[in-house]
Amino acid sequence: MLAIAAAAVFALALLFDLADLSSDAINNGTLTVLGLLLISLHFAGVGTNTNWRPRTRGRTRTRR
Repeated sequence: MLAIAAAAVFALALLFDLADLSSDAINNGTLTVLGLLLISLHFAGVGTNTNWRPRTRGRTRTRR
């Protein structure tokens, strides 16, 4: 999920760069750093749905 958000941020940075839009708080460098932060969090495993409990097998049926 974070990788999708990073892709959206990079797309915004590209559009801002192509349109030469900039403000004091948000510019291309800020959006690029935000996208890199989201990618690094994705690589670190933040936001993944990992079940750390071992799977227990139920009672197996025996053939008679």
